[in-house]
Amino acid sequence: MVSVGAGVEIAEETRSRTSLESVVVRFAGDSGDGIQVVGGRFTLATAIGGSDLATFPDFPAEIRAPTGTTFGVSAFQINFGARRIRTIGDAPDVLVALNPAALKVNLADLPRGATIILDGGSFKERDLKKAGFAGDPRHDGTLAGYRVVDIDISDLTKKATASTGLSSREQLRCKNFWSLGLVLWMFDRPREPILAWLKQRFAKQPEVAEANSLALNAGHALGETAELGPLPAFKVGPAPIEAGLYRTVTGHEALAFGLVDGARKAGLRMVFCSYPITPASALLHHLAGMKAFGVTTFQAEDEIAAACAALGASYAGSIGVTSSSGPGIALKTETIGLAIGAELPLVVVNSQRAGPSTGMPTKTEQSDLYQAVFGRNADSPLVVLAAATPADCFVMAREAIRLAVHHMTPVMLLTDGFLANASEPWLIPDLDATPAFPVRFRAEPEGYQPFARDGRGVRDWVKPGTPGLEHRIGGIERDALSGNISYDPANHQRMTEARWDKVLAVADDIPEQEVEQGETSGRLAVVGWGSTYGPIARAVTTLRDRGQSVSHIHLRHLWPLPRNLGELLRGFEHILVPEMNKGQLVTILRNEYLVPAQSLSKVTGKPFTIHEVEDAMTAALGISS
Repeated sequence: MVSVGAGVEIAEETRSRTSLESVVVRFAGDSGDGIQVVGGRFTLATAIGGSDLATFPDFPAEIRAPTGTTFGVSAFQINFGARRIRTIGDAPDVLVALNPAALKVNLADLPRGATIILDGGSFKERDLKKAGFAGDPRHDGTLAGYRVVDIDISDLTKKATASTGLSSREQLRCKNFWSLGLVLWMFDRPREPILAWLKQRFAKQPEVAEANSLALNAGHALGETAELGPLPAFKVGPAPIEAGLYRTVTGHEALAFGLVDGARKAGLRMVFCSYPITPASALLHHLAGMKAFGVTTFQAEDEIAAACAALGASYAGSIGVTSSSGPGIALKTETIGLAIGAELPLVVVNSQRAGPSTGMPTKTEQSDLYQAVFGRNADSPLVVLAAATPADCFVMAREAIRLAVHHMTPVMLLTDGFLANASEPWLIPDLDATPAFPVRFRAEPEGYQPFARDGRGVRDWVKPGTPGLEHRIGGIERDALSGNISYDPANHQRMTEARWDKVLAVADDIPEQEVEQGETSGRLAVVGWGSTYGPIARAVTTLRDRGQSVSHIHLRHLWPLPRNLGELLRGFEHILVPEMNKGQLVTILRNEYLVPAQSLSKVTGKPFTIHEVEDAMTAALGISS
């Protein structure tokens, strides 16, 4: 352990940098410490350095927990490297803890030998008690086995910003940028983009921009000049990635872009209607700034109103989109059923979170698959999709609109709290390279029957007010041709079958299932969906490098399932399905294909680690890990 306070010993830097293929860094502190801001800025500096990366912001569930308590700890983790990065990393190699509570919450995640950078200025008796420490962990053996750098960041920040004229409290708010400057030095990342961002971000508060810049430079300077033996210096080179124009994108940003491109490809205006709920709210925020692309956004007074407004937009000839998380989706259910019965296109985005009920709003889970596939009254089928990565949200959002408008059906797109907030580099696509799928509205009155169907079982889409095409539409069962109200038993049987068959026929309009890694048959298939993609991909790569017969199958179309999936699964001796639920996809696969799929369940509110998937794979294969 090394302590650094007011007197810092200065020396010429003589340390060499250790080259790493990849490294995991986690910033943590109170929710008012600006952890997400510095995490985002470090991500920018890392991306400019050419490394591949994956990030995950971990927000506290409390809106504003008491300062210094474990309930208010905010964290930001980044895994970056000179190779392809698929996950946020199993455990931090470096933890920056700006108060005792941040140390308390995150210590259990650290492997022995990890580096811990502490703000010693916050480890006062009162702070330690609020965090739940019986004594000072710096001196009672709690941190034995770790590389600890104890720096009075609070004091050094105030000294660096003393000339700005800010109050002591305002100066302390800059300690996040002081710590960022130190970490930038540790990993040889540039400061210039961050300094430019500060000047732009606080253009109307130049004193704040100056204070944060001074703090950033002071933290960096300490790394350059102080003799801190335990403070390591690393070099992480650029990753070999495809040439092109990249930007860092979160799942919700990619969703917004994909929905806009999907509406553009369909030739429709998009009307997005939602009610704020964690973690879905960010999608409304992103789309609200995209009015120039034909987007209308509406924040409704409740979840039911949001769904009804979106469905009304689709009835009027736009593409209606609504968004929520599990509790809000439950409230939208009757309106979704109306869309199924009226056979109108509607896109429903479900950003899943830990439940039931309010559950853990800021923690991730995949427990809404049953809700998506089966969770409505009566036999009410719709199309269910899932995105695999933050960047994949772009492709799947566009796919959701394509299937909704061409099959006159609601489509539910599943993401989760991890995908919504996590980020990764995204190769900006050539939007014109993807074929358009323009919608055709019926305009000819001759022979019109509102619920007559084409060869795919799809009825015509008619804009209200089209001359000669007036028709009845509503929630009560309708006649199979005229759409008039019908209570006839045989007609209800016919309409139920027609709605069911129409959705199953969507399987003819989606790709056959491919294998992400490995062969199309063998000893073990690991089947995933949603945000389990990264840990599964890395674990499968590891075991394949060891010569094991394992394959990775990842589902993006969850209902209807791809046409060839049953045949593909029957080619494997064992099937392992990692899910952040109690085995929902396993139930569907067993029911549909009678295959012996085995569940790997995790419901802690945290993503799978690579090692958890590896251990389950080796157990399934009967080999040592």
